Amino acid sequence: MLRGACLCGSVSVEVTGPIEHQPEACHCRMCRRQSGHVLAAVNVRRDALSVGGEQHVRWFQSSDKVERGFCSECGSTLFWKPTIEGYQFTAVAMGLFDGPTGLHLSKHTFVGDKGDYYEIPDGLPQSDSY
Repeated sequence: MLRGACLCGSVSVEVTGPIEHQPEACHCRMCRRQSGHVLAAVNVRRDALSVGGEQHVRWFQSSDKVERGFCSECGSTLFWKPTIEGYQFTAVAMGLFDGPTGLHLSKHTFVGDKGDYYEIPDGLPQSDSY
């Protein structure tokens, strides 16, 4: 079971079910602006995600298809989720989790939007879209 929290501890997360996908690193402009660099996140089924301190979660609709969640107290990046009806996953920022996760980055997305100040030398798959 994965557990974690934002920087100030106002929002906690717990994954209560299996992780079906390995985390991905998104390099799109919106994720870079939200996180300050790359957003590494793992998709978790919404019915397997328990959030404590939900009153501190603020949602920002960054496009017509996506909302991004952050802590209203400390500003920590928390979530990314499509607003598409029936979509069953919420992407949870990997930086929230405590201790070893047993997960491994699986790919890089939107690499065409990445900043020019870094390279991606890890050999993982890369794509210009999701």
